[in-house]
Amino acid sequence: MPQSRKSQISLIDTPYYHCVSRCVRRSFLCGEDKVTGQNYEHRRGWVEDRLLFLGSVFSIDICAYAVMSNHTHVVLCVDKEQADSWSMGEVLERWHRLYQGTLLSQKYIREDKLTKSELFTLKETAEIYRKRLYNISWLMRNLNEHIAREANKEDNCTGRFWEGRFKSQALLDESAVLACMAYVDLNPIRAKMEATPETSKHTSIQNRIHALIKGEQPKKLMKFVGNHRQDMPKGIAHSLIDYCELVDCTGRCIRENKAGYIESHHSPILERIGINSEQWLTLTTEFERHFHTAVGTEHMLQQFRQHTDHQRIRGMAKARALLQSA
Repeated sequence: MPQSRKSQISLIDTPYYHCVSRCVRRSFLCGEDKVTGQNYEHRRGWVEDRLLFLGSVFSIDICAYAVMSNHTHVVLCVDKEQADSWSMGEVLERWHRLYQGTLLSQKYIREDKLTKSELFTLKETAEIYRKRLYNISWLMRNLNEHIAREANKEDNCTGRFWEGRFKSQALLDESAVLACMAYVDLNPIRAKMEATPETSKHTSIQNRIHALIKGEQPKKLMKFVGNHRQDMPKGIAHSLIDYCELVDCTGRCIRENKAGYIESHHSPILERIGINSEQWLTLTTEFERHFHTAVGTEHMLQQFRQHTDHQRIRGMAKARALLQSA
């Protein structure tokens, strides 16, 4: 039985979530349909562009993504504090980048004069919009509906394009976040679509590597901000170079079938998150197989279970086996 979104998302426990959307009946989102010969490769760019655009509108950072032939993976980080800091005007401006809004919000954007009662009503409406702008379901809705409309228009048809709901996994600790990001970034390599991370089109790792070559970080992705220290800025608490090297090394292990072996100079980042190379390779090749609603240490899973009123959480045994050192 499908679980309510409330039981899958708990900002008390974590702002990080892994979301997966799949096409109905394994319809092709992108790539080439071997049955019909039709090529849909250009649609991968649709998804990437729309996702990065939504990251600039919502108070939700894009940590990782991979656009595959019939499904997409994204790792998101909700920033409720940022959304709460926005003025009413900023909330309405962002909302109007997605929707027409109401007659009152349109008047406000045009800087027309509002009565006290109109302003009171508009403030209530803006608070509804504010909550939606840090809501993962609203971001995924804006992504999937847009792509479905464009694909149906191109195919000259109607009807559902995506499965009814996207799958969501809560990433409860640093190890789970990094492992899931690498799992997402390595999707094209595991699927034998690409040979290396830097050639993996329409993925966050290619985006990050291309920026790194220029000595930069992608402006539309959540930044890596270095190792833990006082006064940490917002971002992922590791070096971008370390992460890119680790993903590249892991990709080589997967491609060359060298399970359990990672070169020694890549081990420090794994040591810092408390995972050995064998655990890491299992996580980055079988992440979705072992975990369902949430991913983290056994202690973190128990806390998430209590906060979301689950009777039980699948993956406890694997958490002990794969994340017990984290």
